[in-house]
Amino acid sequence: MHVVTGGAGFIGSNLVEGLNRRGISRILVVDHLEKADKFRNLADLDFLDYLEADSFLHLLQAGKLGKIEAIFHEGACSDTMATDGRYVMENNFAYSRTLFHWTQEHRVPFLYASSASVYGMTGRFSEERSAERPLNIYGFSKFQFDQYIRASWKQLQAPVHGFRYFNVYGPREFHKGRMASVALHFSRQYRRDGRVSLFAGSGGYPDGEQKRDFIHVNDVVDVNLHFFDQPCPGIYNLGTGKAQSFNDVALAVINSIEGGRGGHLRDLPALQACQAISYIPMPEALHGRYQSFTQANMVRLREAGYGRPFLEVGEGVPRYLQWLEENGD
Repeated sequence: MHVVTGGAGFIGSNLVEGLNRRGISRILVVDHLEKADKFRNLADLDFLDYLEADSFLHLLQAGKLGKIEAIFHEGACSDTMATDGRYVMENNFAYSRTLFHWTQEHRVPFLYASSASVYGMTGRFSEERSAERPLNIYGFSKFQFDQYIRASWKQLQAPVHGFRYFNVYGPREFHKGRMASVALHFSRQYRRDGRVSLFAGSGGYPDGEQKRDFIHVNDVVDVNLHFFDQPCPGIYNLGTGKAQSFNDVALAVINSIEGGRGGHLRDLPALQACQAISYIPMPEALHGRYQSFTQANMVRLREAGYGRPFLEVGEGVPRYLQWLEENGD
């Protein structure tokens, strides 16, 4: 049996789908369903059982779950604006630490979600301590667990892989609210208002030209499954290795929607001129805490044997919007 924690969430449910595509349905989905509508992410998927996160941990430690092939640990409090540090550390650090020790004791592969938020404002995005300086409790919780794993490398009894996700977008994120990808927010804005609002220039970047490393969730799933098949323990960046601007995302969103309607495709200056793309001041709360540029250093992942290309925004965003069209937002 394969375990996917956070399995009703964004990346977790896509991992369940990825396992289904391999013909695997003996899957235990673990999550919190306080937000009951997350069940929609699972309604078209096949899995053996579901457990709430607290019950799962109790049954796991009591040895009542049978043979487990791997744990894909995607469950976490993912709100980067969270202020209850005790809650975040309990969910993101302590819970992960307990799972890690169980997998080592029982020699079960452990693949877990870290985050690019560990880099903060350093402007460096390579998997090394000198580049890591998280800005919020979410980033700190992920950083601290990475540090705990690093201190345990020499004692590993089973493969461990940590993936520092950059800006992930794609199907099954409807429930994330303000933490959903900009691709989803832009799509909703344009369908509702006929225009998209981006942040005005900041950090030395012109309007909408702040850049992030945007990665499609299908690529995230492929990397997880690759290292389950071919273990190479480590902590890895998981982005595309190419920063693209928020203007690029908005352009891809609008032209995808208009293309689906049989409308005209326009370039960025034309969309700016008609105010289909406009700019708003950055909220005060984000000043000094906003990453105007991220770009994953992918050397370590490539050296570990993952050679497939990643989807860029111009290809990945239209795929996502087609999925939204077919499945409803």
